[in-house]
Amino acid sequence: MKKRLIAALIGAGALAITTVTTGFQGADAATPRLTHVSGLHAQRVCAKPTAGHAACLSKVMVNGKGAIPQASAPLSTALSPTQLKAAYGLTGTNGAGRTVAIVDAYGYTNLSRDLTIYRNFYGMPACTTGNGCLKVMDQNGGSNLPRNNVGWSQEQALDLDAVSAACPDCKIVMVQAKSASFADLGTAVNTAARQAGVVAISNSYGGSDAPDSTYGVYYNHPGIAVTASTGDNGYQGGSYPASSTYVTAVGGTTLKMSGNTRVSETVWSGAGSGCSTYNAAIAGSSAFNTGCAKRAMADVSAAADPNTGGLSVYSPTTAKNSTWSQYGGTSESAPIIASVYALAGGGYSNTTPYQHPANLNDITSGSNGSCPTTQWCNARSGWDGPSGLGTPNGTGAF
Repeated sequence: MKKRLIAALIGAGALAITTVTTGFQGADAATPRLTHVSGLHAQRVCAKPTAGHAACLSKVMVNGKGAIPQASAPLSTALSPTQLKAAYGLTGTNGAGRTVAIVDAYGYTNLSRDLTIYRNFYGMPACTTGNGCLKVMDQNGGSNLPRNNVGWSQEQALDLDAVSAACPDCKIVMVQAKSASFADLGTAVNTAARQAGVVAISNSYGGSDAPDSTYGVYYNHPGIAVTASTGDNGYQGGSYPASSTYVTAVGGTTLKMSGNTRVSETVWSGAGSGCSTYNAAIAGSSAFNTGCAKRAMADVSAAADPNTGGLSVYSPTTAKNSTWSQYGGTSESAPIIASVYALAGGGYSNTTPYQHPANLNDITSGSNGSCPTTQWCNARSGWDGPSGLGTPNGTGAF
């Protein structure tokens, strides 16, 4: 049993000091269980996208002034790596050095430092540019990294920590586009696909529905799992690149844990869903009564509710400073699913989950809005829009 002194900036700015006794073993022994974290709400970290551009799809818990509370250790309400792996049957799995690529926009000044702090805290193997585990590059594969952007840096912190949590022995390639335009982000995806050892590419961003005839060349990489977030605003229709025929569209859930036990999982009300008006349905989906004439999203899902199931993240608050925080959004679920693909070590196809739905946790309750066809926004047995076929139950569906 250990006592840890935890300092966290709570609510409107008061400094709360809490002494907590923990009885956990292993990596989670150092994780504090705060007795009270009040006055926090979820806030998006990126501005809404303009035409031809995407927005990152992460949300962070902030206080009444819209600031991330400063904390010396992870929030008790945040999902730890041990809990994440336990929830999805990933305990004991091995990435065998496979590489997950992450594509985001803009730069992140203290990326390596912050990732090291996160992984050290949870007892993960070092993942640095020095030991070859981590590579950071610009959208063309070079070292001309783009200017820092705090919102997109926070997105990158979530993505890096989510991959680390789900697959701590995976290598990571971070490709930073010089802007949030689909042309620059797409160029970064193509660069990621060319990197040796990459088996999955995570894209935690989206814009309005768009045709593969315009942008599909960026996301069509047979043999590589390309995941994309469906959005954080509930039922809204298609969102690109999740609405692409070539990707695995990843929705979101509200995951409740008791220690390392998965208590319940329902549709997160913010999870994006809908039908593309442009792109063809993916192979295998026709047998699941999606109700969409064309591409339906989501395909699968994972934890995304920032309030319940939000991930523990060490993230920037400014270009220079960082803190422990709690993040969610379908930006959380997309890198988790990319990591599960890597852990599975299979053929990396978005049709594979449709061939193995019994190896997923079927999400059968919850809603993300009102819609003309019930399964587009309401959970049910089998496929539904917000959660797709369900969440990982081991790696058998991937």
